[in-house]
Amino acid sequence: MKSFRLATMFTAGLLLAPGHPFAQELSGQQVVRTLDRLQGGAPGIDLALLMEEAAASAGKGVAALPDWQKLSKLSQLMVEIDFENDSIAIEPKSYRTVGMIADALHHPNLRRYKFLVVGHTSSTGDAKHNLDLSQKRANAITEALSTTFAIAPDRLFAIGVGEEWPVDPSNPQAADNRRVQLVNLGLVK
Repeated sequence: MKSFRLATMFTAGLLLAPGHPFAQELSGQQVVRTLDRLQGGAPGIDLALLMEEAAASAGKGVAALPDWQKLSKLSQLMVEIDFENDSIAIEPKSYRTVGMIADALHHPNLRRYKFLVVGHTSSTGDAKHNLDLSQKRANAITEALSTTFAIAPDRLFAIGVGEEWPVDPSNPQAADNRRVQLVNLGLVK
């Protein structure tokens, strides 16, 4: 992945990709610091509205929609988690990444926050299918975090955006566009 694109697209984004040189240098403390950069109160995020807009925009993009733009202002982390082809089964090699995320979410600095897990796909395949697949993959990550790594389920929310928000818009079928984002939604109430 190209980190310069991430910097222009996300204000507090950080790449964590297995096998990527940056990932080898990334520590749990960096993950915590990245997700703990809330400045002031988090804007209200209406998850039902985001899901509705994603479904209505399959094949048209959501990045420019005002409700989705709110997400780009929040602390977030982009991760590469590999799934079996056209499946929601997390590849075993990616459990290290999921475990690192879980460790960060258990850190005292982040324990008070709730998080949105956003699933993304490349544009390979039908847009509606990609939207459904990204939602199922986001659900798979939240389930793994809550069941395997004991993160409280009321701190985790999942949403799929399919191919609608590519990190590499010049090459929408690129594998780089298959990713998961963690977004800090603010304090758990």
